[in-house]
Amino acid sequence: MANKVNFKEVSMSGLEASPFKETLAGLRAHEARYFMNKYKLDFIVYPAKDTPEIIQWVHNILKIERDIEIISEPLETANLMIENTKWVYVFYQNGLAINVLYPFDQPKKRAVGFKLAEGMEIPIELATKFKFARLKSKLAGTIRGSFFVIKGEY
Repeated sequence: MANKVNFKEVSMSGLEASPFKETLAGLRAHEARYFMNKYKLDFIVYPAKDTPEIIQWVHNILKIERDIEIISEPLETANLMIENTKWVYVFYQNGLAINVLYPFDQPKKRAVGFKLAEGMEIPIELATKFKFARLKSKLAGTIRGSFFVIKGEY
């Protein structure tokens, strides 16, 4: 069942299985606020079990581009299309959020981003491959993030 993320009253609905449910919910709300402020779009999430094709698409990019296999269980996904750009999110049980920015007409701007909920350790599958910068958020506390540019076509 789809769930519209409310960034004014942060809900942990759908993220209860995460030991970082509060900060992961804040991170999810942080993303929802971005899309509302920038594009006037609601941020809708779906249970991971209902969207295996989205998870497979993201995992395929990670595997082919950087030989990364995410160990944690996916909890929710979001899939937005804005003009000619696909935005995909996967929120994981361990507090990790992955987003894929995929403009169809600008291959050089395609990227995968990683955000870590406050309090979680860097997952071992990412620890040796990326450095994480810090960002302060009123909704999510301190977010640590990193990214890489996608080179292939997916």
